[in-house]
Amino acid sequence: MKDRRGDIRSGSRPAVRLADLAQLVRAPAALSVPGDILAGAAAAGRPLSGPTLGVMGSSVCLYWAGMALNDYADATIDAVERPERPVPSGRVPRATALAVAGALTAAGLGLAAASGGRRSFLGALPLTGVIWAYDLKLKSTPVGAAAMASARTLDVLAGALAAARPGGAGTALLRGAAPAALVGAHTYTLSALSRHEISGSRARVPASTLAAATTTALATALPAVRAAIASARTRTAAPSPGHTAGAAPQRLPRRPGSRPTTRSALTRAAVVGAGALAYLGTYGTAQIRAVREPSGENVRRAVGAGIVGFLPLQTALTARSGATLAAAALGVAHPLARRLARRVSPT
Repeated sequence: MKDRRGDIRSGSRPAVRLADLAQLVRAPAALSVPGDILAGAAAAGRPLSGPTLGVMGSSVCLYWAGMALNDYADATIDAVERPERPVPSGRVPRATALAVAGALTAAGLGLAAASGGRRSFLGALPLTGVIWAYDLKLKSTPVGAAAMASARTLDVLAGALAAARPGGAGTALLRGAAPAALVGAHTYTLSALSRHEISGSRARVPASTLAAATTTALATALPAVRAAIASARTRTAAPSPGHTAGAAPQRLPRRPGSRPTTRSALTRAAVVGAGALAYLGTYGTAQIRAVREPSGENVRRAVGAGIVGFLPLQTALTARSGATLAAAALGVAHPLARRLARRVSPT
């Protein structure tokens, strides 16, 4: 190992392979990122605007930067606990990991500024700060899980900010607060589990994160279900004075700005429910295995499932805000993310 590192310093080592860089940044795991922006933008009322798409690219760059910075910061620990990773195995020099992190950070901030101007750039700055603070300082501290959760929360709010209309940034952020909190809650459970990926844990750790994930799924789905029930009730009018027994009930005409039709509300509730169930089926099932046998391997699998589980959660949150088609498109990416996670570990 020492000889290999010496070769790196002397410049005799061949160029880093793209496959190694992909593993360094956990490339497929970035599929879990655009959904944060989409959920926030949908809550703000403009899910697929030009600035929204640009901020998605920005967030992917910042996510990859965080992964590279993580491996730079953890090189010594990974040499013992994760020797197969690109940096400790010598496939990617540690200095290269830092350079990749810096370049991707610059690209992320540049994309935010180019796509959404000053507002999106200012929205990306705190996210960048949290990512670097977490990787370099906060990860192993008692506030590490909260810091990671705040990063994902800020990511959702960046989507809401990108979708805000002129003069409506405050309103957009308020509308994005609920999905941001739910994504943050999921992230917190992931961070709590990830502390036990190597040595395993007591069963109460995955049991508590399973309870939190179930609560997150219910909090995501119930508003859409209640809205569908309320819509079904209000769409049927009371019988008119001339109404005869056995006649079909009258239907109230839909007015602009009124609640969605019964059909659209039911469709929305169905997509939200499917997303919430897929979320529990992906993340919850893995946590149940970890409760039964809380070994390091099972905990690590639960963390990987939780990373992939961002997609169905984001699908449900996006549909809940009314962007059903965009949510369905996001849901299609979930099986792809699961397949890619088998090739390149998301953890």
